[in-house]
Amino acid sequence: MSKPDIDAAKLWRLLGYPGGPPPGSGGRVITVRQQPDFAVEEITVETSGGTVPGTLLRPYGDAEPLPAVLYCHAHGNRHEIGRRELVEGRPALLSAYGPVLAAAGFAVLCVDMPGFGSRQIEGSESALSKAAHWHGRTLLGHMLADLSAALDYLAARDDVDASRLAALGLSMGATHAYLLAALDERIGACAHLCAFSNMRPLIESGAHDLHGPYMTVPGLLETCDLADIAALIAPRLQLVCCGRLDPLTPAEAFDPALERLREAYRLAGAEDRLEFLISNDSGHAETPAMREAVLRLLRNLRPGATAPAD
Repeated sequence: MSKPDIDAAKLWRLLGYPGGPPPGSGGRVITVRQQPDFAVEEITVETSGGTVPGTLLRPYGDAEPLPAVLYCHAHGNRHEIGRRELVEGRPALLSAYGPVLAAAGFAVLCVDMPGFGSRQIEGSESALSKAAHWHGRTLLGHMLADLSAALDYLAARDDVDASRLAALGLSMGATHAYLLAALDERIGACAHLCAFSNMRPLIESGAHDLHGPYMTVPGLLETCDLADIAALIAPRLQLVCCGRLDPLTPAEAFDPALERLREAYRLAGAEDRLEFLISNDSGHAETPAMREAVLRLLRNLRPGATAPAD
């Protein structure tokens, strides 16, 4: 199998950012709420395009600096949820990840994506996608640039260990998590649920239309497919979870994508750093086994961890 000619710089160019993402310019804490087991900070991240609101949870009592997770929220045609997913969850999740990760000793940050949560005022997903294309950019690129700025903020915090960063998400959040990990080597571990597949087979079957307008990158398939991008994460830790009944990850799109990923990890001599979990009787939703696998992967970022967990 030939290796596609793709790297982070070329991918940013396809996303509409030929010079890479503009660096974030910091952020600030707006409010802090004290919960029994963790603090909830409402924060803002400053980007070249404006102010991005976020929510950060951090545990009490743990030795600092903390390992940290950039949590990427899902889509689900629920544009009103946005970053609230971190604390409140959503139907496709077993429960909200924020409190669980804080209890496990992680700082965890989620920011609203353009057109979601408190950023719905910026315009609908369709309008934002069309406007981005007119300017030679993509909404997906805009989202990833904002997530990159959020990662800048997270890594710069005094209470965060920038050498122990992870990305996590489900559905749209999963796509964001693995694309950002491919683009940014600061992310040492990536877990993504219910989204991974190649795009070409989805287009051939028409299933690509199940994705929102954000999921459009003109010319990408002339260079590579999505599995080739996820392969850039090797040899870093990566967890891929899918349900066989999920229409977004049918076998004809998921299986060759997973094989491409396994090949990349074999070539990197890092087969033990790739984990995949396939649920035969679930669809577009997290399962208990997926939750266990995510937490097992993230434990590798805890102090004293030197190798992938058994």
